[in-house]
Amino acid sequence: MSTKIRLKRIGRRNRPFYRVIVIDSRKRRDGAAIEELGWYNPIEADNSYKLDEERIYYWLGRGAQVSDTVHSLLQKAGIAFKWHLIRQGLDEKTVEKELQKWQLKQAEKGKQETKVETKGKKDKAEPEEAEPEEATQVITTLGVETKKIEEQVIKTEKTSEEPPKVVKDASAEETPVDVDIQNSAIDEKAEEKQQAGEE
Repeated sequence: MSTKIRLKRIGRRNRPFYRVIVIDSRKRRDGAAIEELGWYNPIEADNSYKLDEERIYYWLGRGAQVSDTVHSLLQKAGIAFKWHLIRQGLDEKTVEKELQKWQLKQAEKGKQETKVETKGKKDKAEPEEAEPEEATQVITTLGVETKKIEEQVIKTEKTSEEPPKVVKDASAEETPVDVDIQNSAIDEKAEEKQQAGEE
């Protein structure tokens, strides 16, 4: 019988959870397992797997094949590296020394990855600090535009023959369209007076 170490899916929809099992390679994915060797949770980053090393070594010694995903888990745990050293015929002391070196390298890689992540977060934080400056610039430009509109209204009132009945202070809500309407109303009144004067 050819055996395989692979994953068996359990858990609800959109929340996968897997058991690491030894199973006959001819059975379906969720079929009856010969033995359970651990579990794997792809959703949690911190506590994502647990494996029974002794039983994995036992089944690897009996010729069990490993699926790709389980192989990546074994590499993370260091089991694949230790199995490689055992197959080379090294004694236990040298295997332990090599494992310690491997663990130190993994710890250094983890530190470097965290440094890179923190640098990335700092770079992203800088533009957020710059946003309030942009907001003040927008506010000041709006203030300048409203002042320009007020000045235009005052100029048109001075140039017209009769002052409008509207208050001279133009509110910020007035738009150039309102000013045009007021100017056209003033022009119409002036034309009516000229026509009345001619008659």
